[in-house]
Amino acid sequence: MRRLAVWLSLALGLATSASLPLAPRSRAQLLDGVTQSLTQTLNQTLSPGRKVSAEIVRKVNNGQGADRVRVIVRPRGGWSGDLDTTLLLNGASDVRPFQNFDFRALDLPAGAAAALAQRSDVAYVSINKEVRTLGHVSLTTGADAVRTTAGTTTSGLDGTGVGIAVLDSGIDTTHKAFLDKSNGVRVVTSVDFTGEGRTDDPFGHGTHVASIAAGNGRISNAAYTGVAPNANIINLRVLNSKGAGTTAYLLRALDWVLTNRARFNIRVVNLSLGMPAVDSYRDDPACQAVRKLVDAGVVVVAAAGNNGKDSSGNKVYGRIHSPGNEPSALTVGAANTFGTDARSDDGVASYSSRGPTRSYRTDSYGVRHYDNLVKPDLVAPGNKIIDAAAVGNQLLAQHPELDADVSPVDNRKQMYLNGTSMATPAVAGAAALMLQANPTLTPNLVKALLMYTSQPLAGFNFFEEGAGELNVEGAVRLAKLVRTDLSSSTPLGGPLLVGAPPAPQTTIAGQTFNWSRGLLLNYNYVTGLDLITRYQRIYGLGVITGDGVITGDGVITGDRTMITDGVITGDQIMTSSGVITGDGAVFLPSSELLLEGCTHLHDGDLTSDGVITGDGVITGDGVITGDLYLQAQSAALGGDDTEAMDAAADDGVDCLDY
Repeated sequence: MRRLAVWLSLALGLATSASLPLAPRSRAQLLDGVTQSLTQTLNQTLSPGRKVSAEIVRKVNNGQGADRVRVIVRPRGGWSGDLDTTLLLNGASDVRPFQNFDFRALDLPAGAAAALAQRSDVAYVSINKEVRTLGHVSLTTGADAVRTTAGTTTSGLDGTGVGIAVLDSGIDTTHKAFLDKSNGVRVVTSVDFTGEGRTDDPFGHGTHVASIAAGNGRISNAAYTGVAPNANIINLRVLNSKGAGTTAYLLRALDWVLTNRARFNIRVVNLSLGMPAVDSYRDDPACQAVRKLVDAGVVVVAAAGNNGKDSSGNKVYGRIHSPGNEPSALTVGAANTFGTDARSDDGVASYSSRGPTRSYRTDSYGVRHYDNLVKPDLVAPGNKIIDAAAVGNQLLAQHPELDADVSPVDNRKQMYLNGTSMATPAVAGAAALMLQANPTLTPNLVKALLMYTSQPLAGFNFFEEGAGELNVEGAVRLAKLVRTDLSSSTPLGGPLLVGAPPAPQTTIAGQTFNWSRGLLLNYNYVTGLDLITRYQRIYGLGVITGDGVITGDGVITGDRTMITDGVITGDQIMTSSGVITGDGAVFLPSSELLLEGCTHLHDGDLTSDGVITGDGVITGDGVITGDLYLQAQSAALGGDDTEAMDAAADDGVDCLDY
């Protein structure tokens, strides 16, 4: 690292000579010389450090230190004018601040980025990675049951008044799916962050996603009703006409949400997109932005990713995408309903990304320390989902077989898509219904109630299904009972519900199933009736549910300052028997997630039914292969090769009975 220090004295020392004016041409020549110096002296010596993304280090070590890269810089202790000056003197361009995040997005040589990370006033320098996208839903998830009594539609919950921000490829606001019953458009605002100057959806992903969360039931006699069909939609376009974006686009949109959340009552953010989770969630700027939103009371729902199997179809573990690797995010995997409303045959889609999270920090010795969190949090239907098709969209143009042949009319067309991108908005819609039922719920409580009421799927472990499959009916029923006067002063163990706890079962399509009655907390699980009858401090703002866990030397116990004595802490990763959380066979000891150099989680080592991967999946110099199962243009025939629901033809008459 001595050569790195020499380069630092050259590059960052420019700030001390700022009093000597340089002509623009001379300054540029000097910067070129500094960059060449780095390339010549450091390209074989720079080691991974704790404060810089591995992709940047890789570029420098490969002799590409002069290549310009887009990065996100996070300061230590707040941004300073001196740091801004240093950026400019070291060749930074297109420097963009954020209103609510203490970051800067900018462009500069890779070598300068690596050197910048060595400053004491810089906390982390991460690559500005590319971000990509990752019918019977309302019935099979239990959303219909929330709005009906004895088979008759009532004035039940439909998301009215709750804002869902959809950060995606845009929304076709002319589609019938986004009208309210008075013919008003429920897409209440649209903002483009891609620079293309448009907010419609030429790619086709965002329209489909938004309609799963909040599409109405006008088409085909309500066959394609979204989970929260009268919620307001905030269209924030972060993916371009090719379905790709950057971390900076995502951060700008999340920054906008923080500023405008009260104006539009944005209570839920949907992220059906992702990128490789390489940097630890502690350093990843997208994860940090998500945490700030959650701390501010906004539920952030993120796709797990679609990398659950390799090119040969083998099951793999450890490929949860960012920002789904963030502990405070509600991370969603994809379930396969096999084309039926009944839940007895449901399973986890083979492509749905499995945990644990393999994002990592690298210490000063070059040793990686993996996050290894249990993710996803739950799964929801995501295979062969029929919903709204944007007019003239690229996905449908390139894959006409995705047309569900519901209607020839542009603003009534429906299409099939697969992936965790489709599962995520189902959970976002469920969160909107819960918040309509009880606006005082914190994001952590929303997450906890969704996990507690989910259905464990037999034969799948925590890394595959989280706590289980989404159960909207149970989650909303429980949300209605939660006290509305909870606050930071509510004592640990105080009553959580108004009245007696509900029966922990739900019936959908004639089948009654048990709730999981447990939560996943970072490395383990907890169970017990106390979780819904007594207030747990992990339900508050400014904490994460995993704060209820004490870890050390491979031992996991419950933190009794955060959770009550009646909560039982498990210490195994389980393969579910389909009954409740904790029942079933041991898949992996939880202690394996804590121990450095553990035997089960070495990169490439086999576990009992798959492969653990290490670095995230990247191609080229940090561009992801995609979080939409269709993006590779080879999955258009679709997801898991199973039957989809029969498409219900549209008669062209708007149905308002939904």
